Amino acid sequence: MIISACMLGVILGFTFSKTPPKVTKVSLGKMLFFDPILSEDSTISCSSCHKPEFAFADTSAFSKGVHGRLGTRNAPSAMNMSSREAFFWDGRAATLEQQALGPIENPVEMNLPIETALKRLNRNKRYRSLFFTVFKTYPNKQNLTAAIAAFERTLETSATPNDRWLNDEPGGLTDQQVRGRDIFRVKGKCFECHFTPDFTADEFRNIGLFNGKNHNDSGRYLITHNPADIGKMKVPGLRNVAITAPYMHDGSFKTLRQVIDYYDNPHATMPDGINRDSILSQPLHLTEQDKQDLEAFLNSLTDDRFVKK
Repeated sequence: MIISACMLGVILGFTFSKTPPKVTKVSLGKMLFFDPILSEDSTISCSSCHKPEFAFADTSAFSKGVHGRLGTRNAPSAMNMSSREAFFWDGRAATLEQQALGPIENPVEMNLPIETALKRLNRNKRYRSLFFTVFKTYPNKQNLTAAIAAFERTLETSATPNDRWLNDEPGGLTDQQVRGRDIFRVKGKCFECHFTPDFTADEFRNIGLFNGKNHNDSGRYLITHNPADIGKMKVPGLRNVAITAPYMHDGSFKTLRQVIDYYDNPHATMPDGINRDSILSQPLHLTEQDKQDLEAFLNSLTDDRFVKK
């Protein structure tokens, strides 16, 4: 029995229209984000390391690029980036457009010179047509990055228990999460670095995970060459943090509880940390209940789309 495309659509619950959906800069960027055409061997896409089901983060400490090459830093979430002022752990990109180029050209990620990527897109009849429809010109460096950045700017989340609590709406924080929020803001000192609606202000901090030996990623220093920046990394936002494990720039902590335990007493884990931020100079002395409450609050930052029903 031969099933037509329309009948198959009915069976699967899809609807078909004689008029194809209008292509936009965002929809074009989404296509590019999920298309491995932008990698050397056409096996890796942006979504390979920024998985939608994990808030566009990865589940591995270091993501695999072309030919199985491992990256050197944990892939952060690509969500809630529209208000950011710096990108990558070391802040080497100032815009989402600049950030979009990085993974494509990085030799251990997608390893494709931008000139080669543009030749591929221009040889592809579909992409040539789509780019011309959206930008009135064929693929080039500017409109390629503009499209990807446009899609990434749509990856915002605001439907969380914490957001509802702040807006006095039903389905907000539990009593335990309210206690955790108080710990986050005061006793835990988390709010010192994780503020603004996205829980980051794009500052660079050294939390002590640099000792020049087994933890030797100099971070921001590699960009500024300022000795004061040795070991500093961009403070990540915390929206959806409960589903973006593992944590830190090196993916060294597998759970939120490990992160909380570390911040409670960083010196116990990394006694030889160099250039550690003064905020972390003394243990926090969190109780077991404090830690459970704080973790409950961090779970309240998860958008509804990621909560299993």
